[in-house]
Amino acid sequence: MGRASRAQAQENRKRIVETASQLFREQGTHVSVADLMKAAGLTHGGFYKQFASKEALIDEATAHAFAELTERHTAALDQRALIEAYLSTEHRDDPGDGCPVAALASDMAREPGDQEAHRVYAKGVSDFAERLATEDQDGLARLCTMFGALVLARATKDSPLSEEILAAARAALTTPA
Repeated sequence: MGRASRAQAQENRKRIVETASQLFREQGTHVSVADLMKAAGLTHGGFYKQFASKEALIDEATAHAFAELTERHTAALDQRALIEAYLSTEHRDDPGDGCPVAALASDMAREPGDQEAHRVYAKGVSDFAERLATEDQDGLARLCTMFGALVLARATKDSPLSEEILAAARAALTTPA
């Protein structure tokens, strides 16, 4: 079998990054390279043609997840709609396509702090908090409320408390003071 063309190699890399971004948000960065490549429909050996290491992929997949977040939440959503979408059962139940702030926080806390993924993550958190700021409320405090509510709602998903958490956070963030 011949070598992949440059265009095919770029497409394979893109597929790996998109798959990794989703799997890391669903399962954490501990997903094995073999499982990741299987999910991407590519061979394990092909990974090392694209990336120097798994850490390099974590860096790129984290950046991709934050780029998706930015794109999703800058697409004409007002603050209220953004909060309601973020604190919805749909978002709670779909971490693979959801917010990397909530999905990757625990993994970032366990990774060495000098990795590019940490810088990308911190910038993504800062940018998202800035997007959430209003004249009356600090964006970082709003993000902490949203993040905390989403994580707690996911952790209590099979109980009525999950819905209560989401509703309480929505009310706290959208009810005028």
